[in-house]
Amino acid sequence: MIGTIAFAAALARLAGPGAVEVTVYNQGFGFVKEVRDLNLSSGAQSVRIEDVASSIEPTSVGIRSLTDPMAFEVLEQNYQYDLISPLAILNKSVGKRVRFIRTIGQQKDVLEGVLISSPTAVVGTPDGSQHTYNGMVIRTDDGRIVLSPMGEIEVTEVPEGLISKPTLLWNLNVAKPGANTIELSYITQGMNWNADYVLMLGGIGESANLRGWVTVNNASGATYRNAKLKLLAGDVQRAPAPRPYGRAGAGVMEMKAAAAPFQEESLFEYHLYTLQRPATIADREIKQLSLLEATGLKVTKKLIVDALMNYGMYYPSEGEIGSGIIKPQVRLEFVNSKENGLGIPLPKGKVKVYQRDASGSVQMLGEDAIEHTPKDEKLSLVVGRSFDIVAERKRLSFHVLTPRRWEETFQIELRNRKETADTVHVIERHWGDWRITDASDKWEKLDANAMQFVVELKAGEVRKVKYTVETTW
Repeated sequence: MIGTIAFAAALARLAGPGAVEVTVYNQGFGFVKEVRDLNLSSGAQSVRIEDVASSIEPTSVGIRSLTDPMAFEVLEQNYQYDLISPLAILNKSVGKRVRFIRTIGQQKDVLEGVLISSPTAVVGTPDGSQHTYNGMVIRTDDGRIVLSPMGEIEVTEVPEGLISKPTLLWNLNVAKPGANTIELSYITQGMNWNADYVLMLGGIGESANLRGWVTVNNASGATYRNAKLKLLAGDVQRAPAPRPYGRAGAGVMEMKAAAAPFQEESLFEYHLYTLQRPATIADREIKQLSLLEATGLKVTKKLIVDALMNYGMYYPSEGEIGSGIIKPQVRLEFVNSKENGLGIPLPKGKVKVYQRDASGSVQMLGEDAIEHTPKDEKLSLVVGRSFDIVAERKRLSFHVLTPRRWEETFQIELRNRKETADTVHVIERHWGDWRITDASDKWEKLDANAMQFVVELKAGEVRKVKYTVETTW
């Protein structure tokens, strides 16, 4: 631990921020704008601002006068982040006198001398009573060399250059002295946001409800009080990130929730969501805010059997190389339209799907992620796999007609073990120049490599879909 420290320092700084605006991007950074008041004298002078983010990008900092654009000229701009800490103080105290107090049994031994090597780490005992200064070397006044001592160390002064908070320093040439209102802006790392949605399904024949939340995570090293909060949704291009400055670290995260609507607007090729009230975004806090609530949503369920979904990549996703037992994929689909109770751009995020059971308790059915989705587009969520409907795919025959042309017959058996009817979409994929020569059921061509059967199954019914395809390469 650090014992007695004697020093005197005076830091001239601006008053705390007035109006604060924070735009958070869902790529791990934020853009901060603050309005501050200061009183300038004439000529060259320095101005310090201490309470800024410790994860700031120094090259992004900007300052301008709102009172008079010609009031001052910025000659030099600096970001100081050599913060006071036990190791920082000891690193800058090499060659200076120190006093070390160590406990041996019931006795206290006081060592005085010169610090000739600073520690590489400070390791404490479990009860916090003692600290070992690994790598430290002290030459005592009686000529002894003490290595990695355990105890308490005192320094006589705080070395120059250390500061208690990350600080911005400007050298200004002031042409118009007096009261001045400035706008400070900078980009900081350590801020992020994402959207989360809850889709609550109704019963049979009932509509669904969608609730959207945004989660803002602030680990920038600064607290923004009563800020105007904006969230930008979109894939913003950035150059490779600079090396982080200052301190960064995780802390205890507080989760807060509050119902507050956002106003959405288009900005360039992105979408901007502005919270319609001030919000305090504390450092090392996760804040959750209401984004939207839509009722009366029409949602359809879709069961899909797609045996060869990834076969073109040589990694079949279903069955055994396109054959065998297949559990149909369950999807929920709805349109993001005004007619369907939505019709607003939806930021990317995770969607959790719930439904109430017979007793009225809410149960989770599945979870999927969506990308940024504009209005009037359809969303398709993978919820899971069907339990009671089973598909079994077989290749019944294979005939080579010519060296570059062959004929195959496939059968997909669908077994509905439920007590209710359902519909299954069977997707089959083929490559090359293919044509269907015979089929047991009506089918449609989806694209150059896919066809689909839509099969309605009665309760307990077993159906076999069979077709023959001729392929030429």
